[in-house]
Amino acid sequence: MRLAALRQGNSLILHDADSLCDAAMSHQPDPALFSAEYWRSRDLVVGEAPGRGSSLFLQATPEEQWVLRPYRRGGLVAKLSQKRYFWLGAERTRGFREMRLTANLFEQGLPVPRPIATCVVRHGLSYEAALITQRITGAQALAELIVSHLADETLLQRVGAMIRRFHRAKLDHVDLNARNILVDASGAPWLIDLDRCRLRQPGKWQNANLERLERSIHKFDSTLSTSPILQGYRATG
Repeated sequence: MRLAALRQGNSLILHDADSLCDAAMSHQPDPALFSAEYWRSRDLVVGEAPGRGSSLFLQATPEEQWVLRPYRRGGLVAKLSQKRYFWLGAERTRGFREMRLTANLFEQGLPVPRPIATCVVRHGLSYEAALITQRITGAQALAELIVSHLADETLLQRVGAMIRRFHRAKLDHVDLNARNILVDASGAPWLIDLDRCRLRQPGKWQNANLERLERSIHKFDSTLSTSPILQGYRATG
């Protein structure tokens, strides 16, 4: 990947030059690229994901789809501002951090979506941001498979093995839940939504990740055993 940064007015864009080169005939690195209006006006929105922020699925090229995800706050602080964050410099914005972290993991061959670009728009002491990643073709959230009773023991073991790979790479996924794990058409699991995640030395946070995932799974099916996840996790050494 070739990450490049550019400034347009009060907007800062960090993008993978290779990805945008592939789509250059249609889409240029511009702040407008990160607005829903840009894609809706071209009739290129092909779907929408549930959850805070309303991520959009985009037909970026005839062969490739992207996901546009605006950053949105949750909890009590969202009552003050849903999409503004305190400005501490470009490299400390959520967009730049997630873009660089995802690119790092992607280049290691780990199953994360290819990051395309992020845009940060500064407004004095605050900023707004959005991120574009490549959509994983034919993928479903683990949560959907659990609800449909399609998450069998073999799949859960693969999920455990995947998590172990990320832990070996020192990734602490602070929101590891059944919606942030996707399963593609071949049955391979992927990890998404690395907002606020970070690389850190091994510690208690690894068990905390697994416990968080277990709680999430039981929200969708309280009877589903998560022991296969631990089996897959431990089998990778």
